Amino acid sequence: MSKKKTKKIDLNNLEPEEKIKYEVAEELGLLDRVLSEGWKSLTSKETGRIGGIVTKKKREKIIKQGR
Repeated sequence: MSKKKTKKIDLNNLEPEEKIKYEVAEELGLLDRVLSEGWKSLTSKETGRIGGIVTKKKREKIIKQGR
């Protein structure tokens, strides 16, 4: 049988893309579950919500930079 590999996530050393995902998960109250069980523990509705908010934040950032 294979063992599951569990990596500890260092929230201070993330790529900007990853950092946004974790920030949104925290805003939605899902960060504890993500850190303990991984992204696979979320429902498709929860991951879709995170993805939608991440996209919205990226769009807002691009608009701010364009001005």
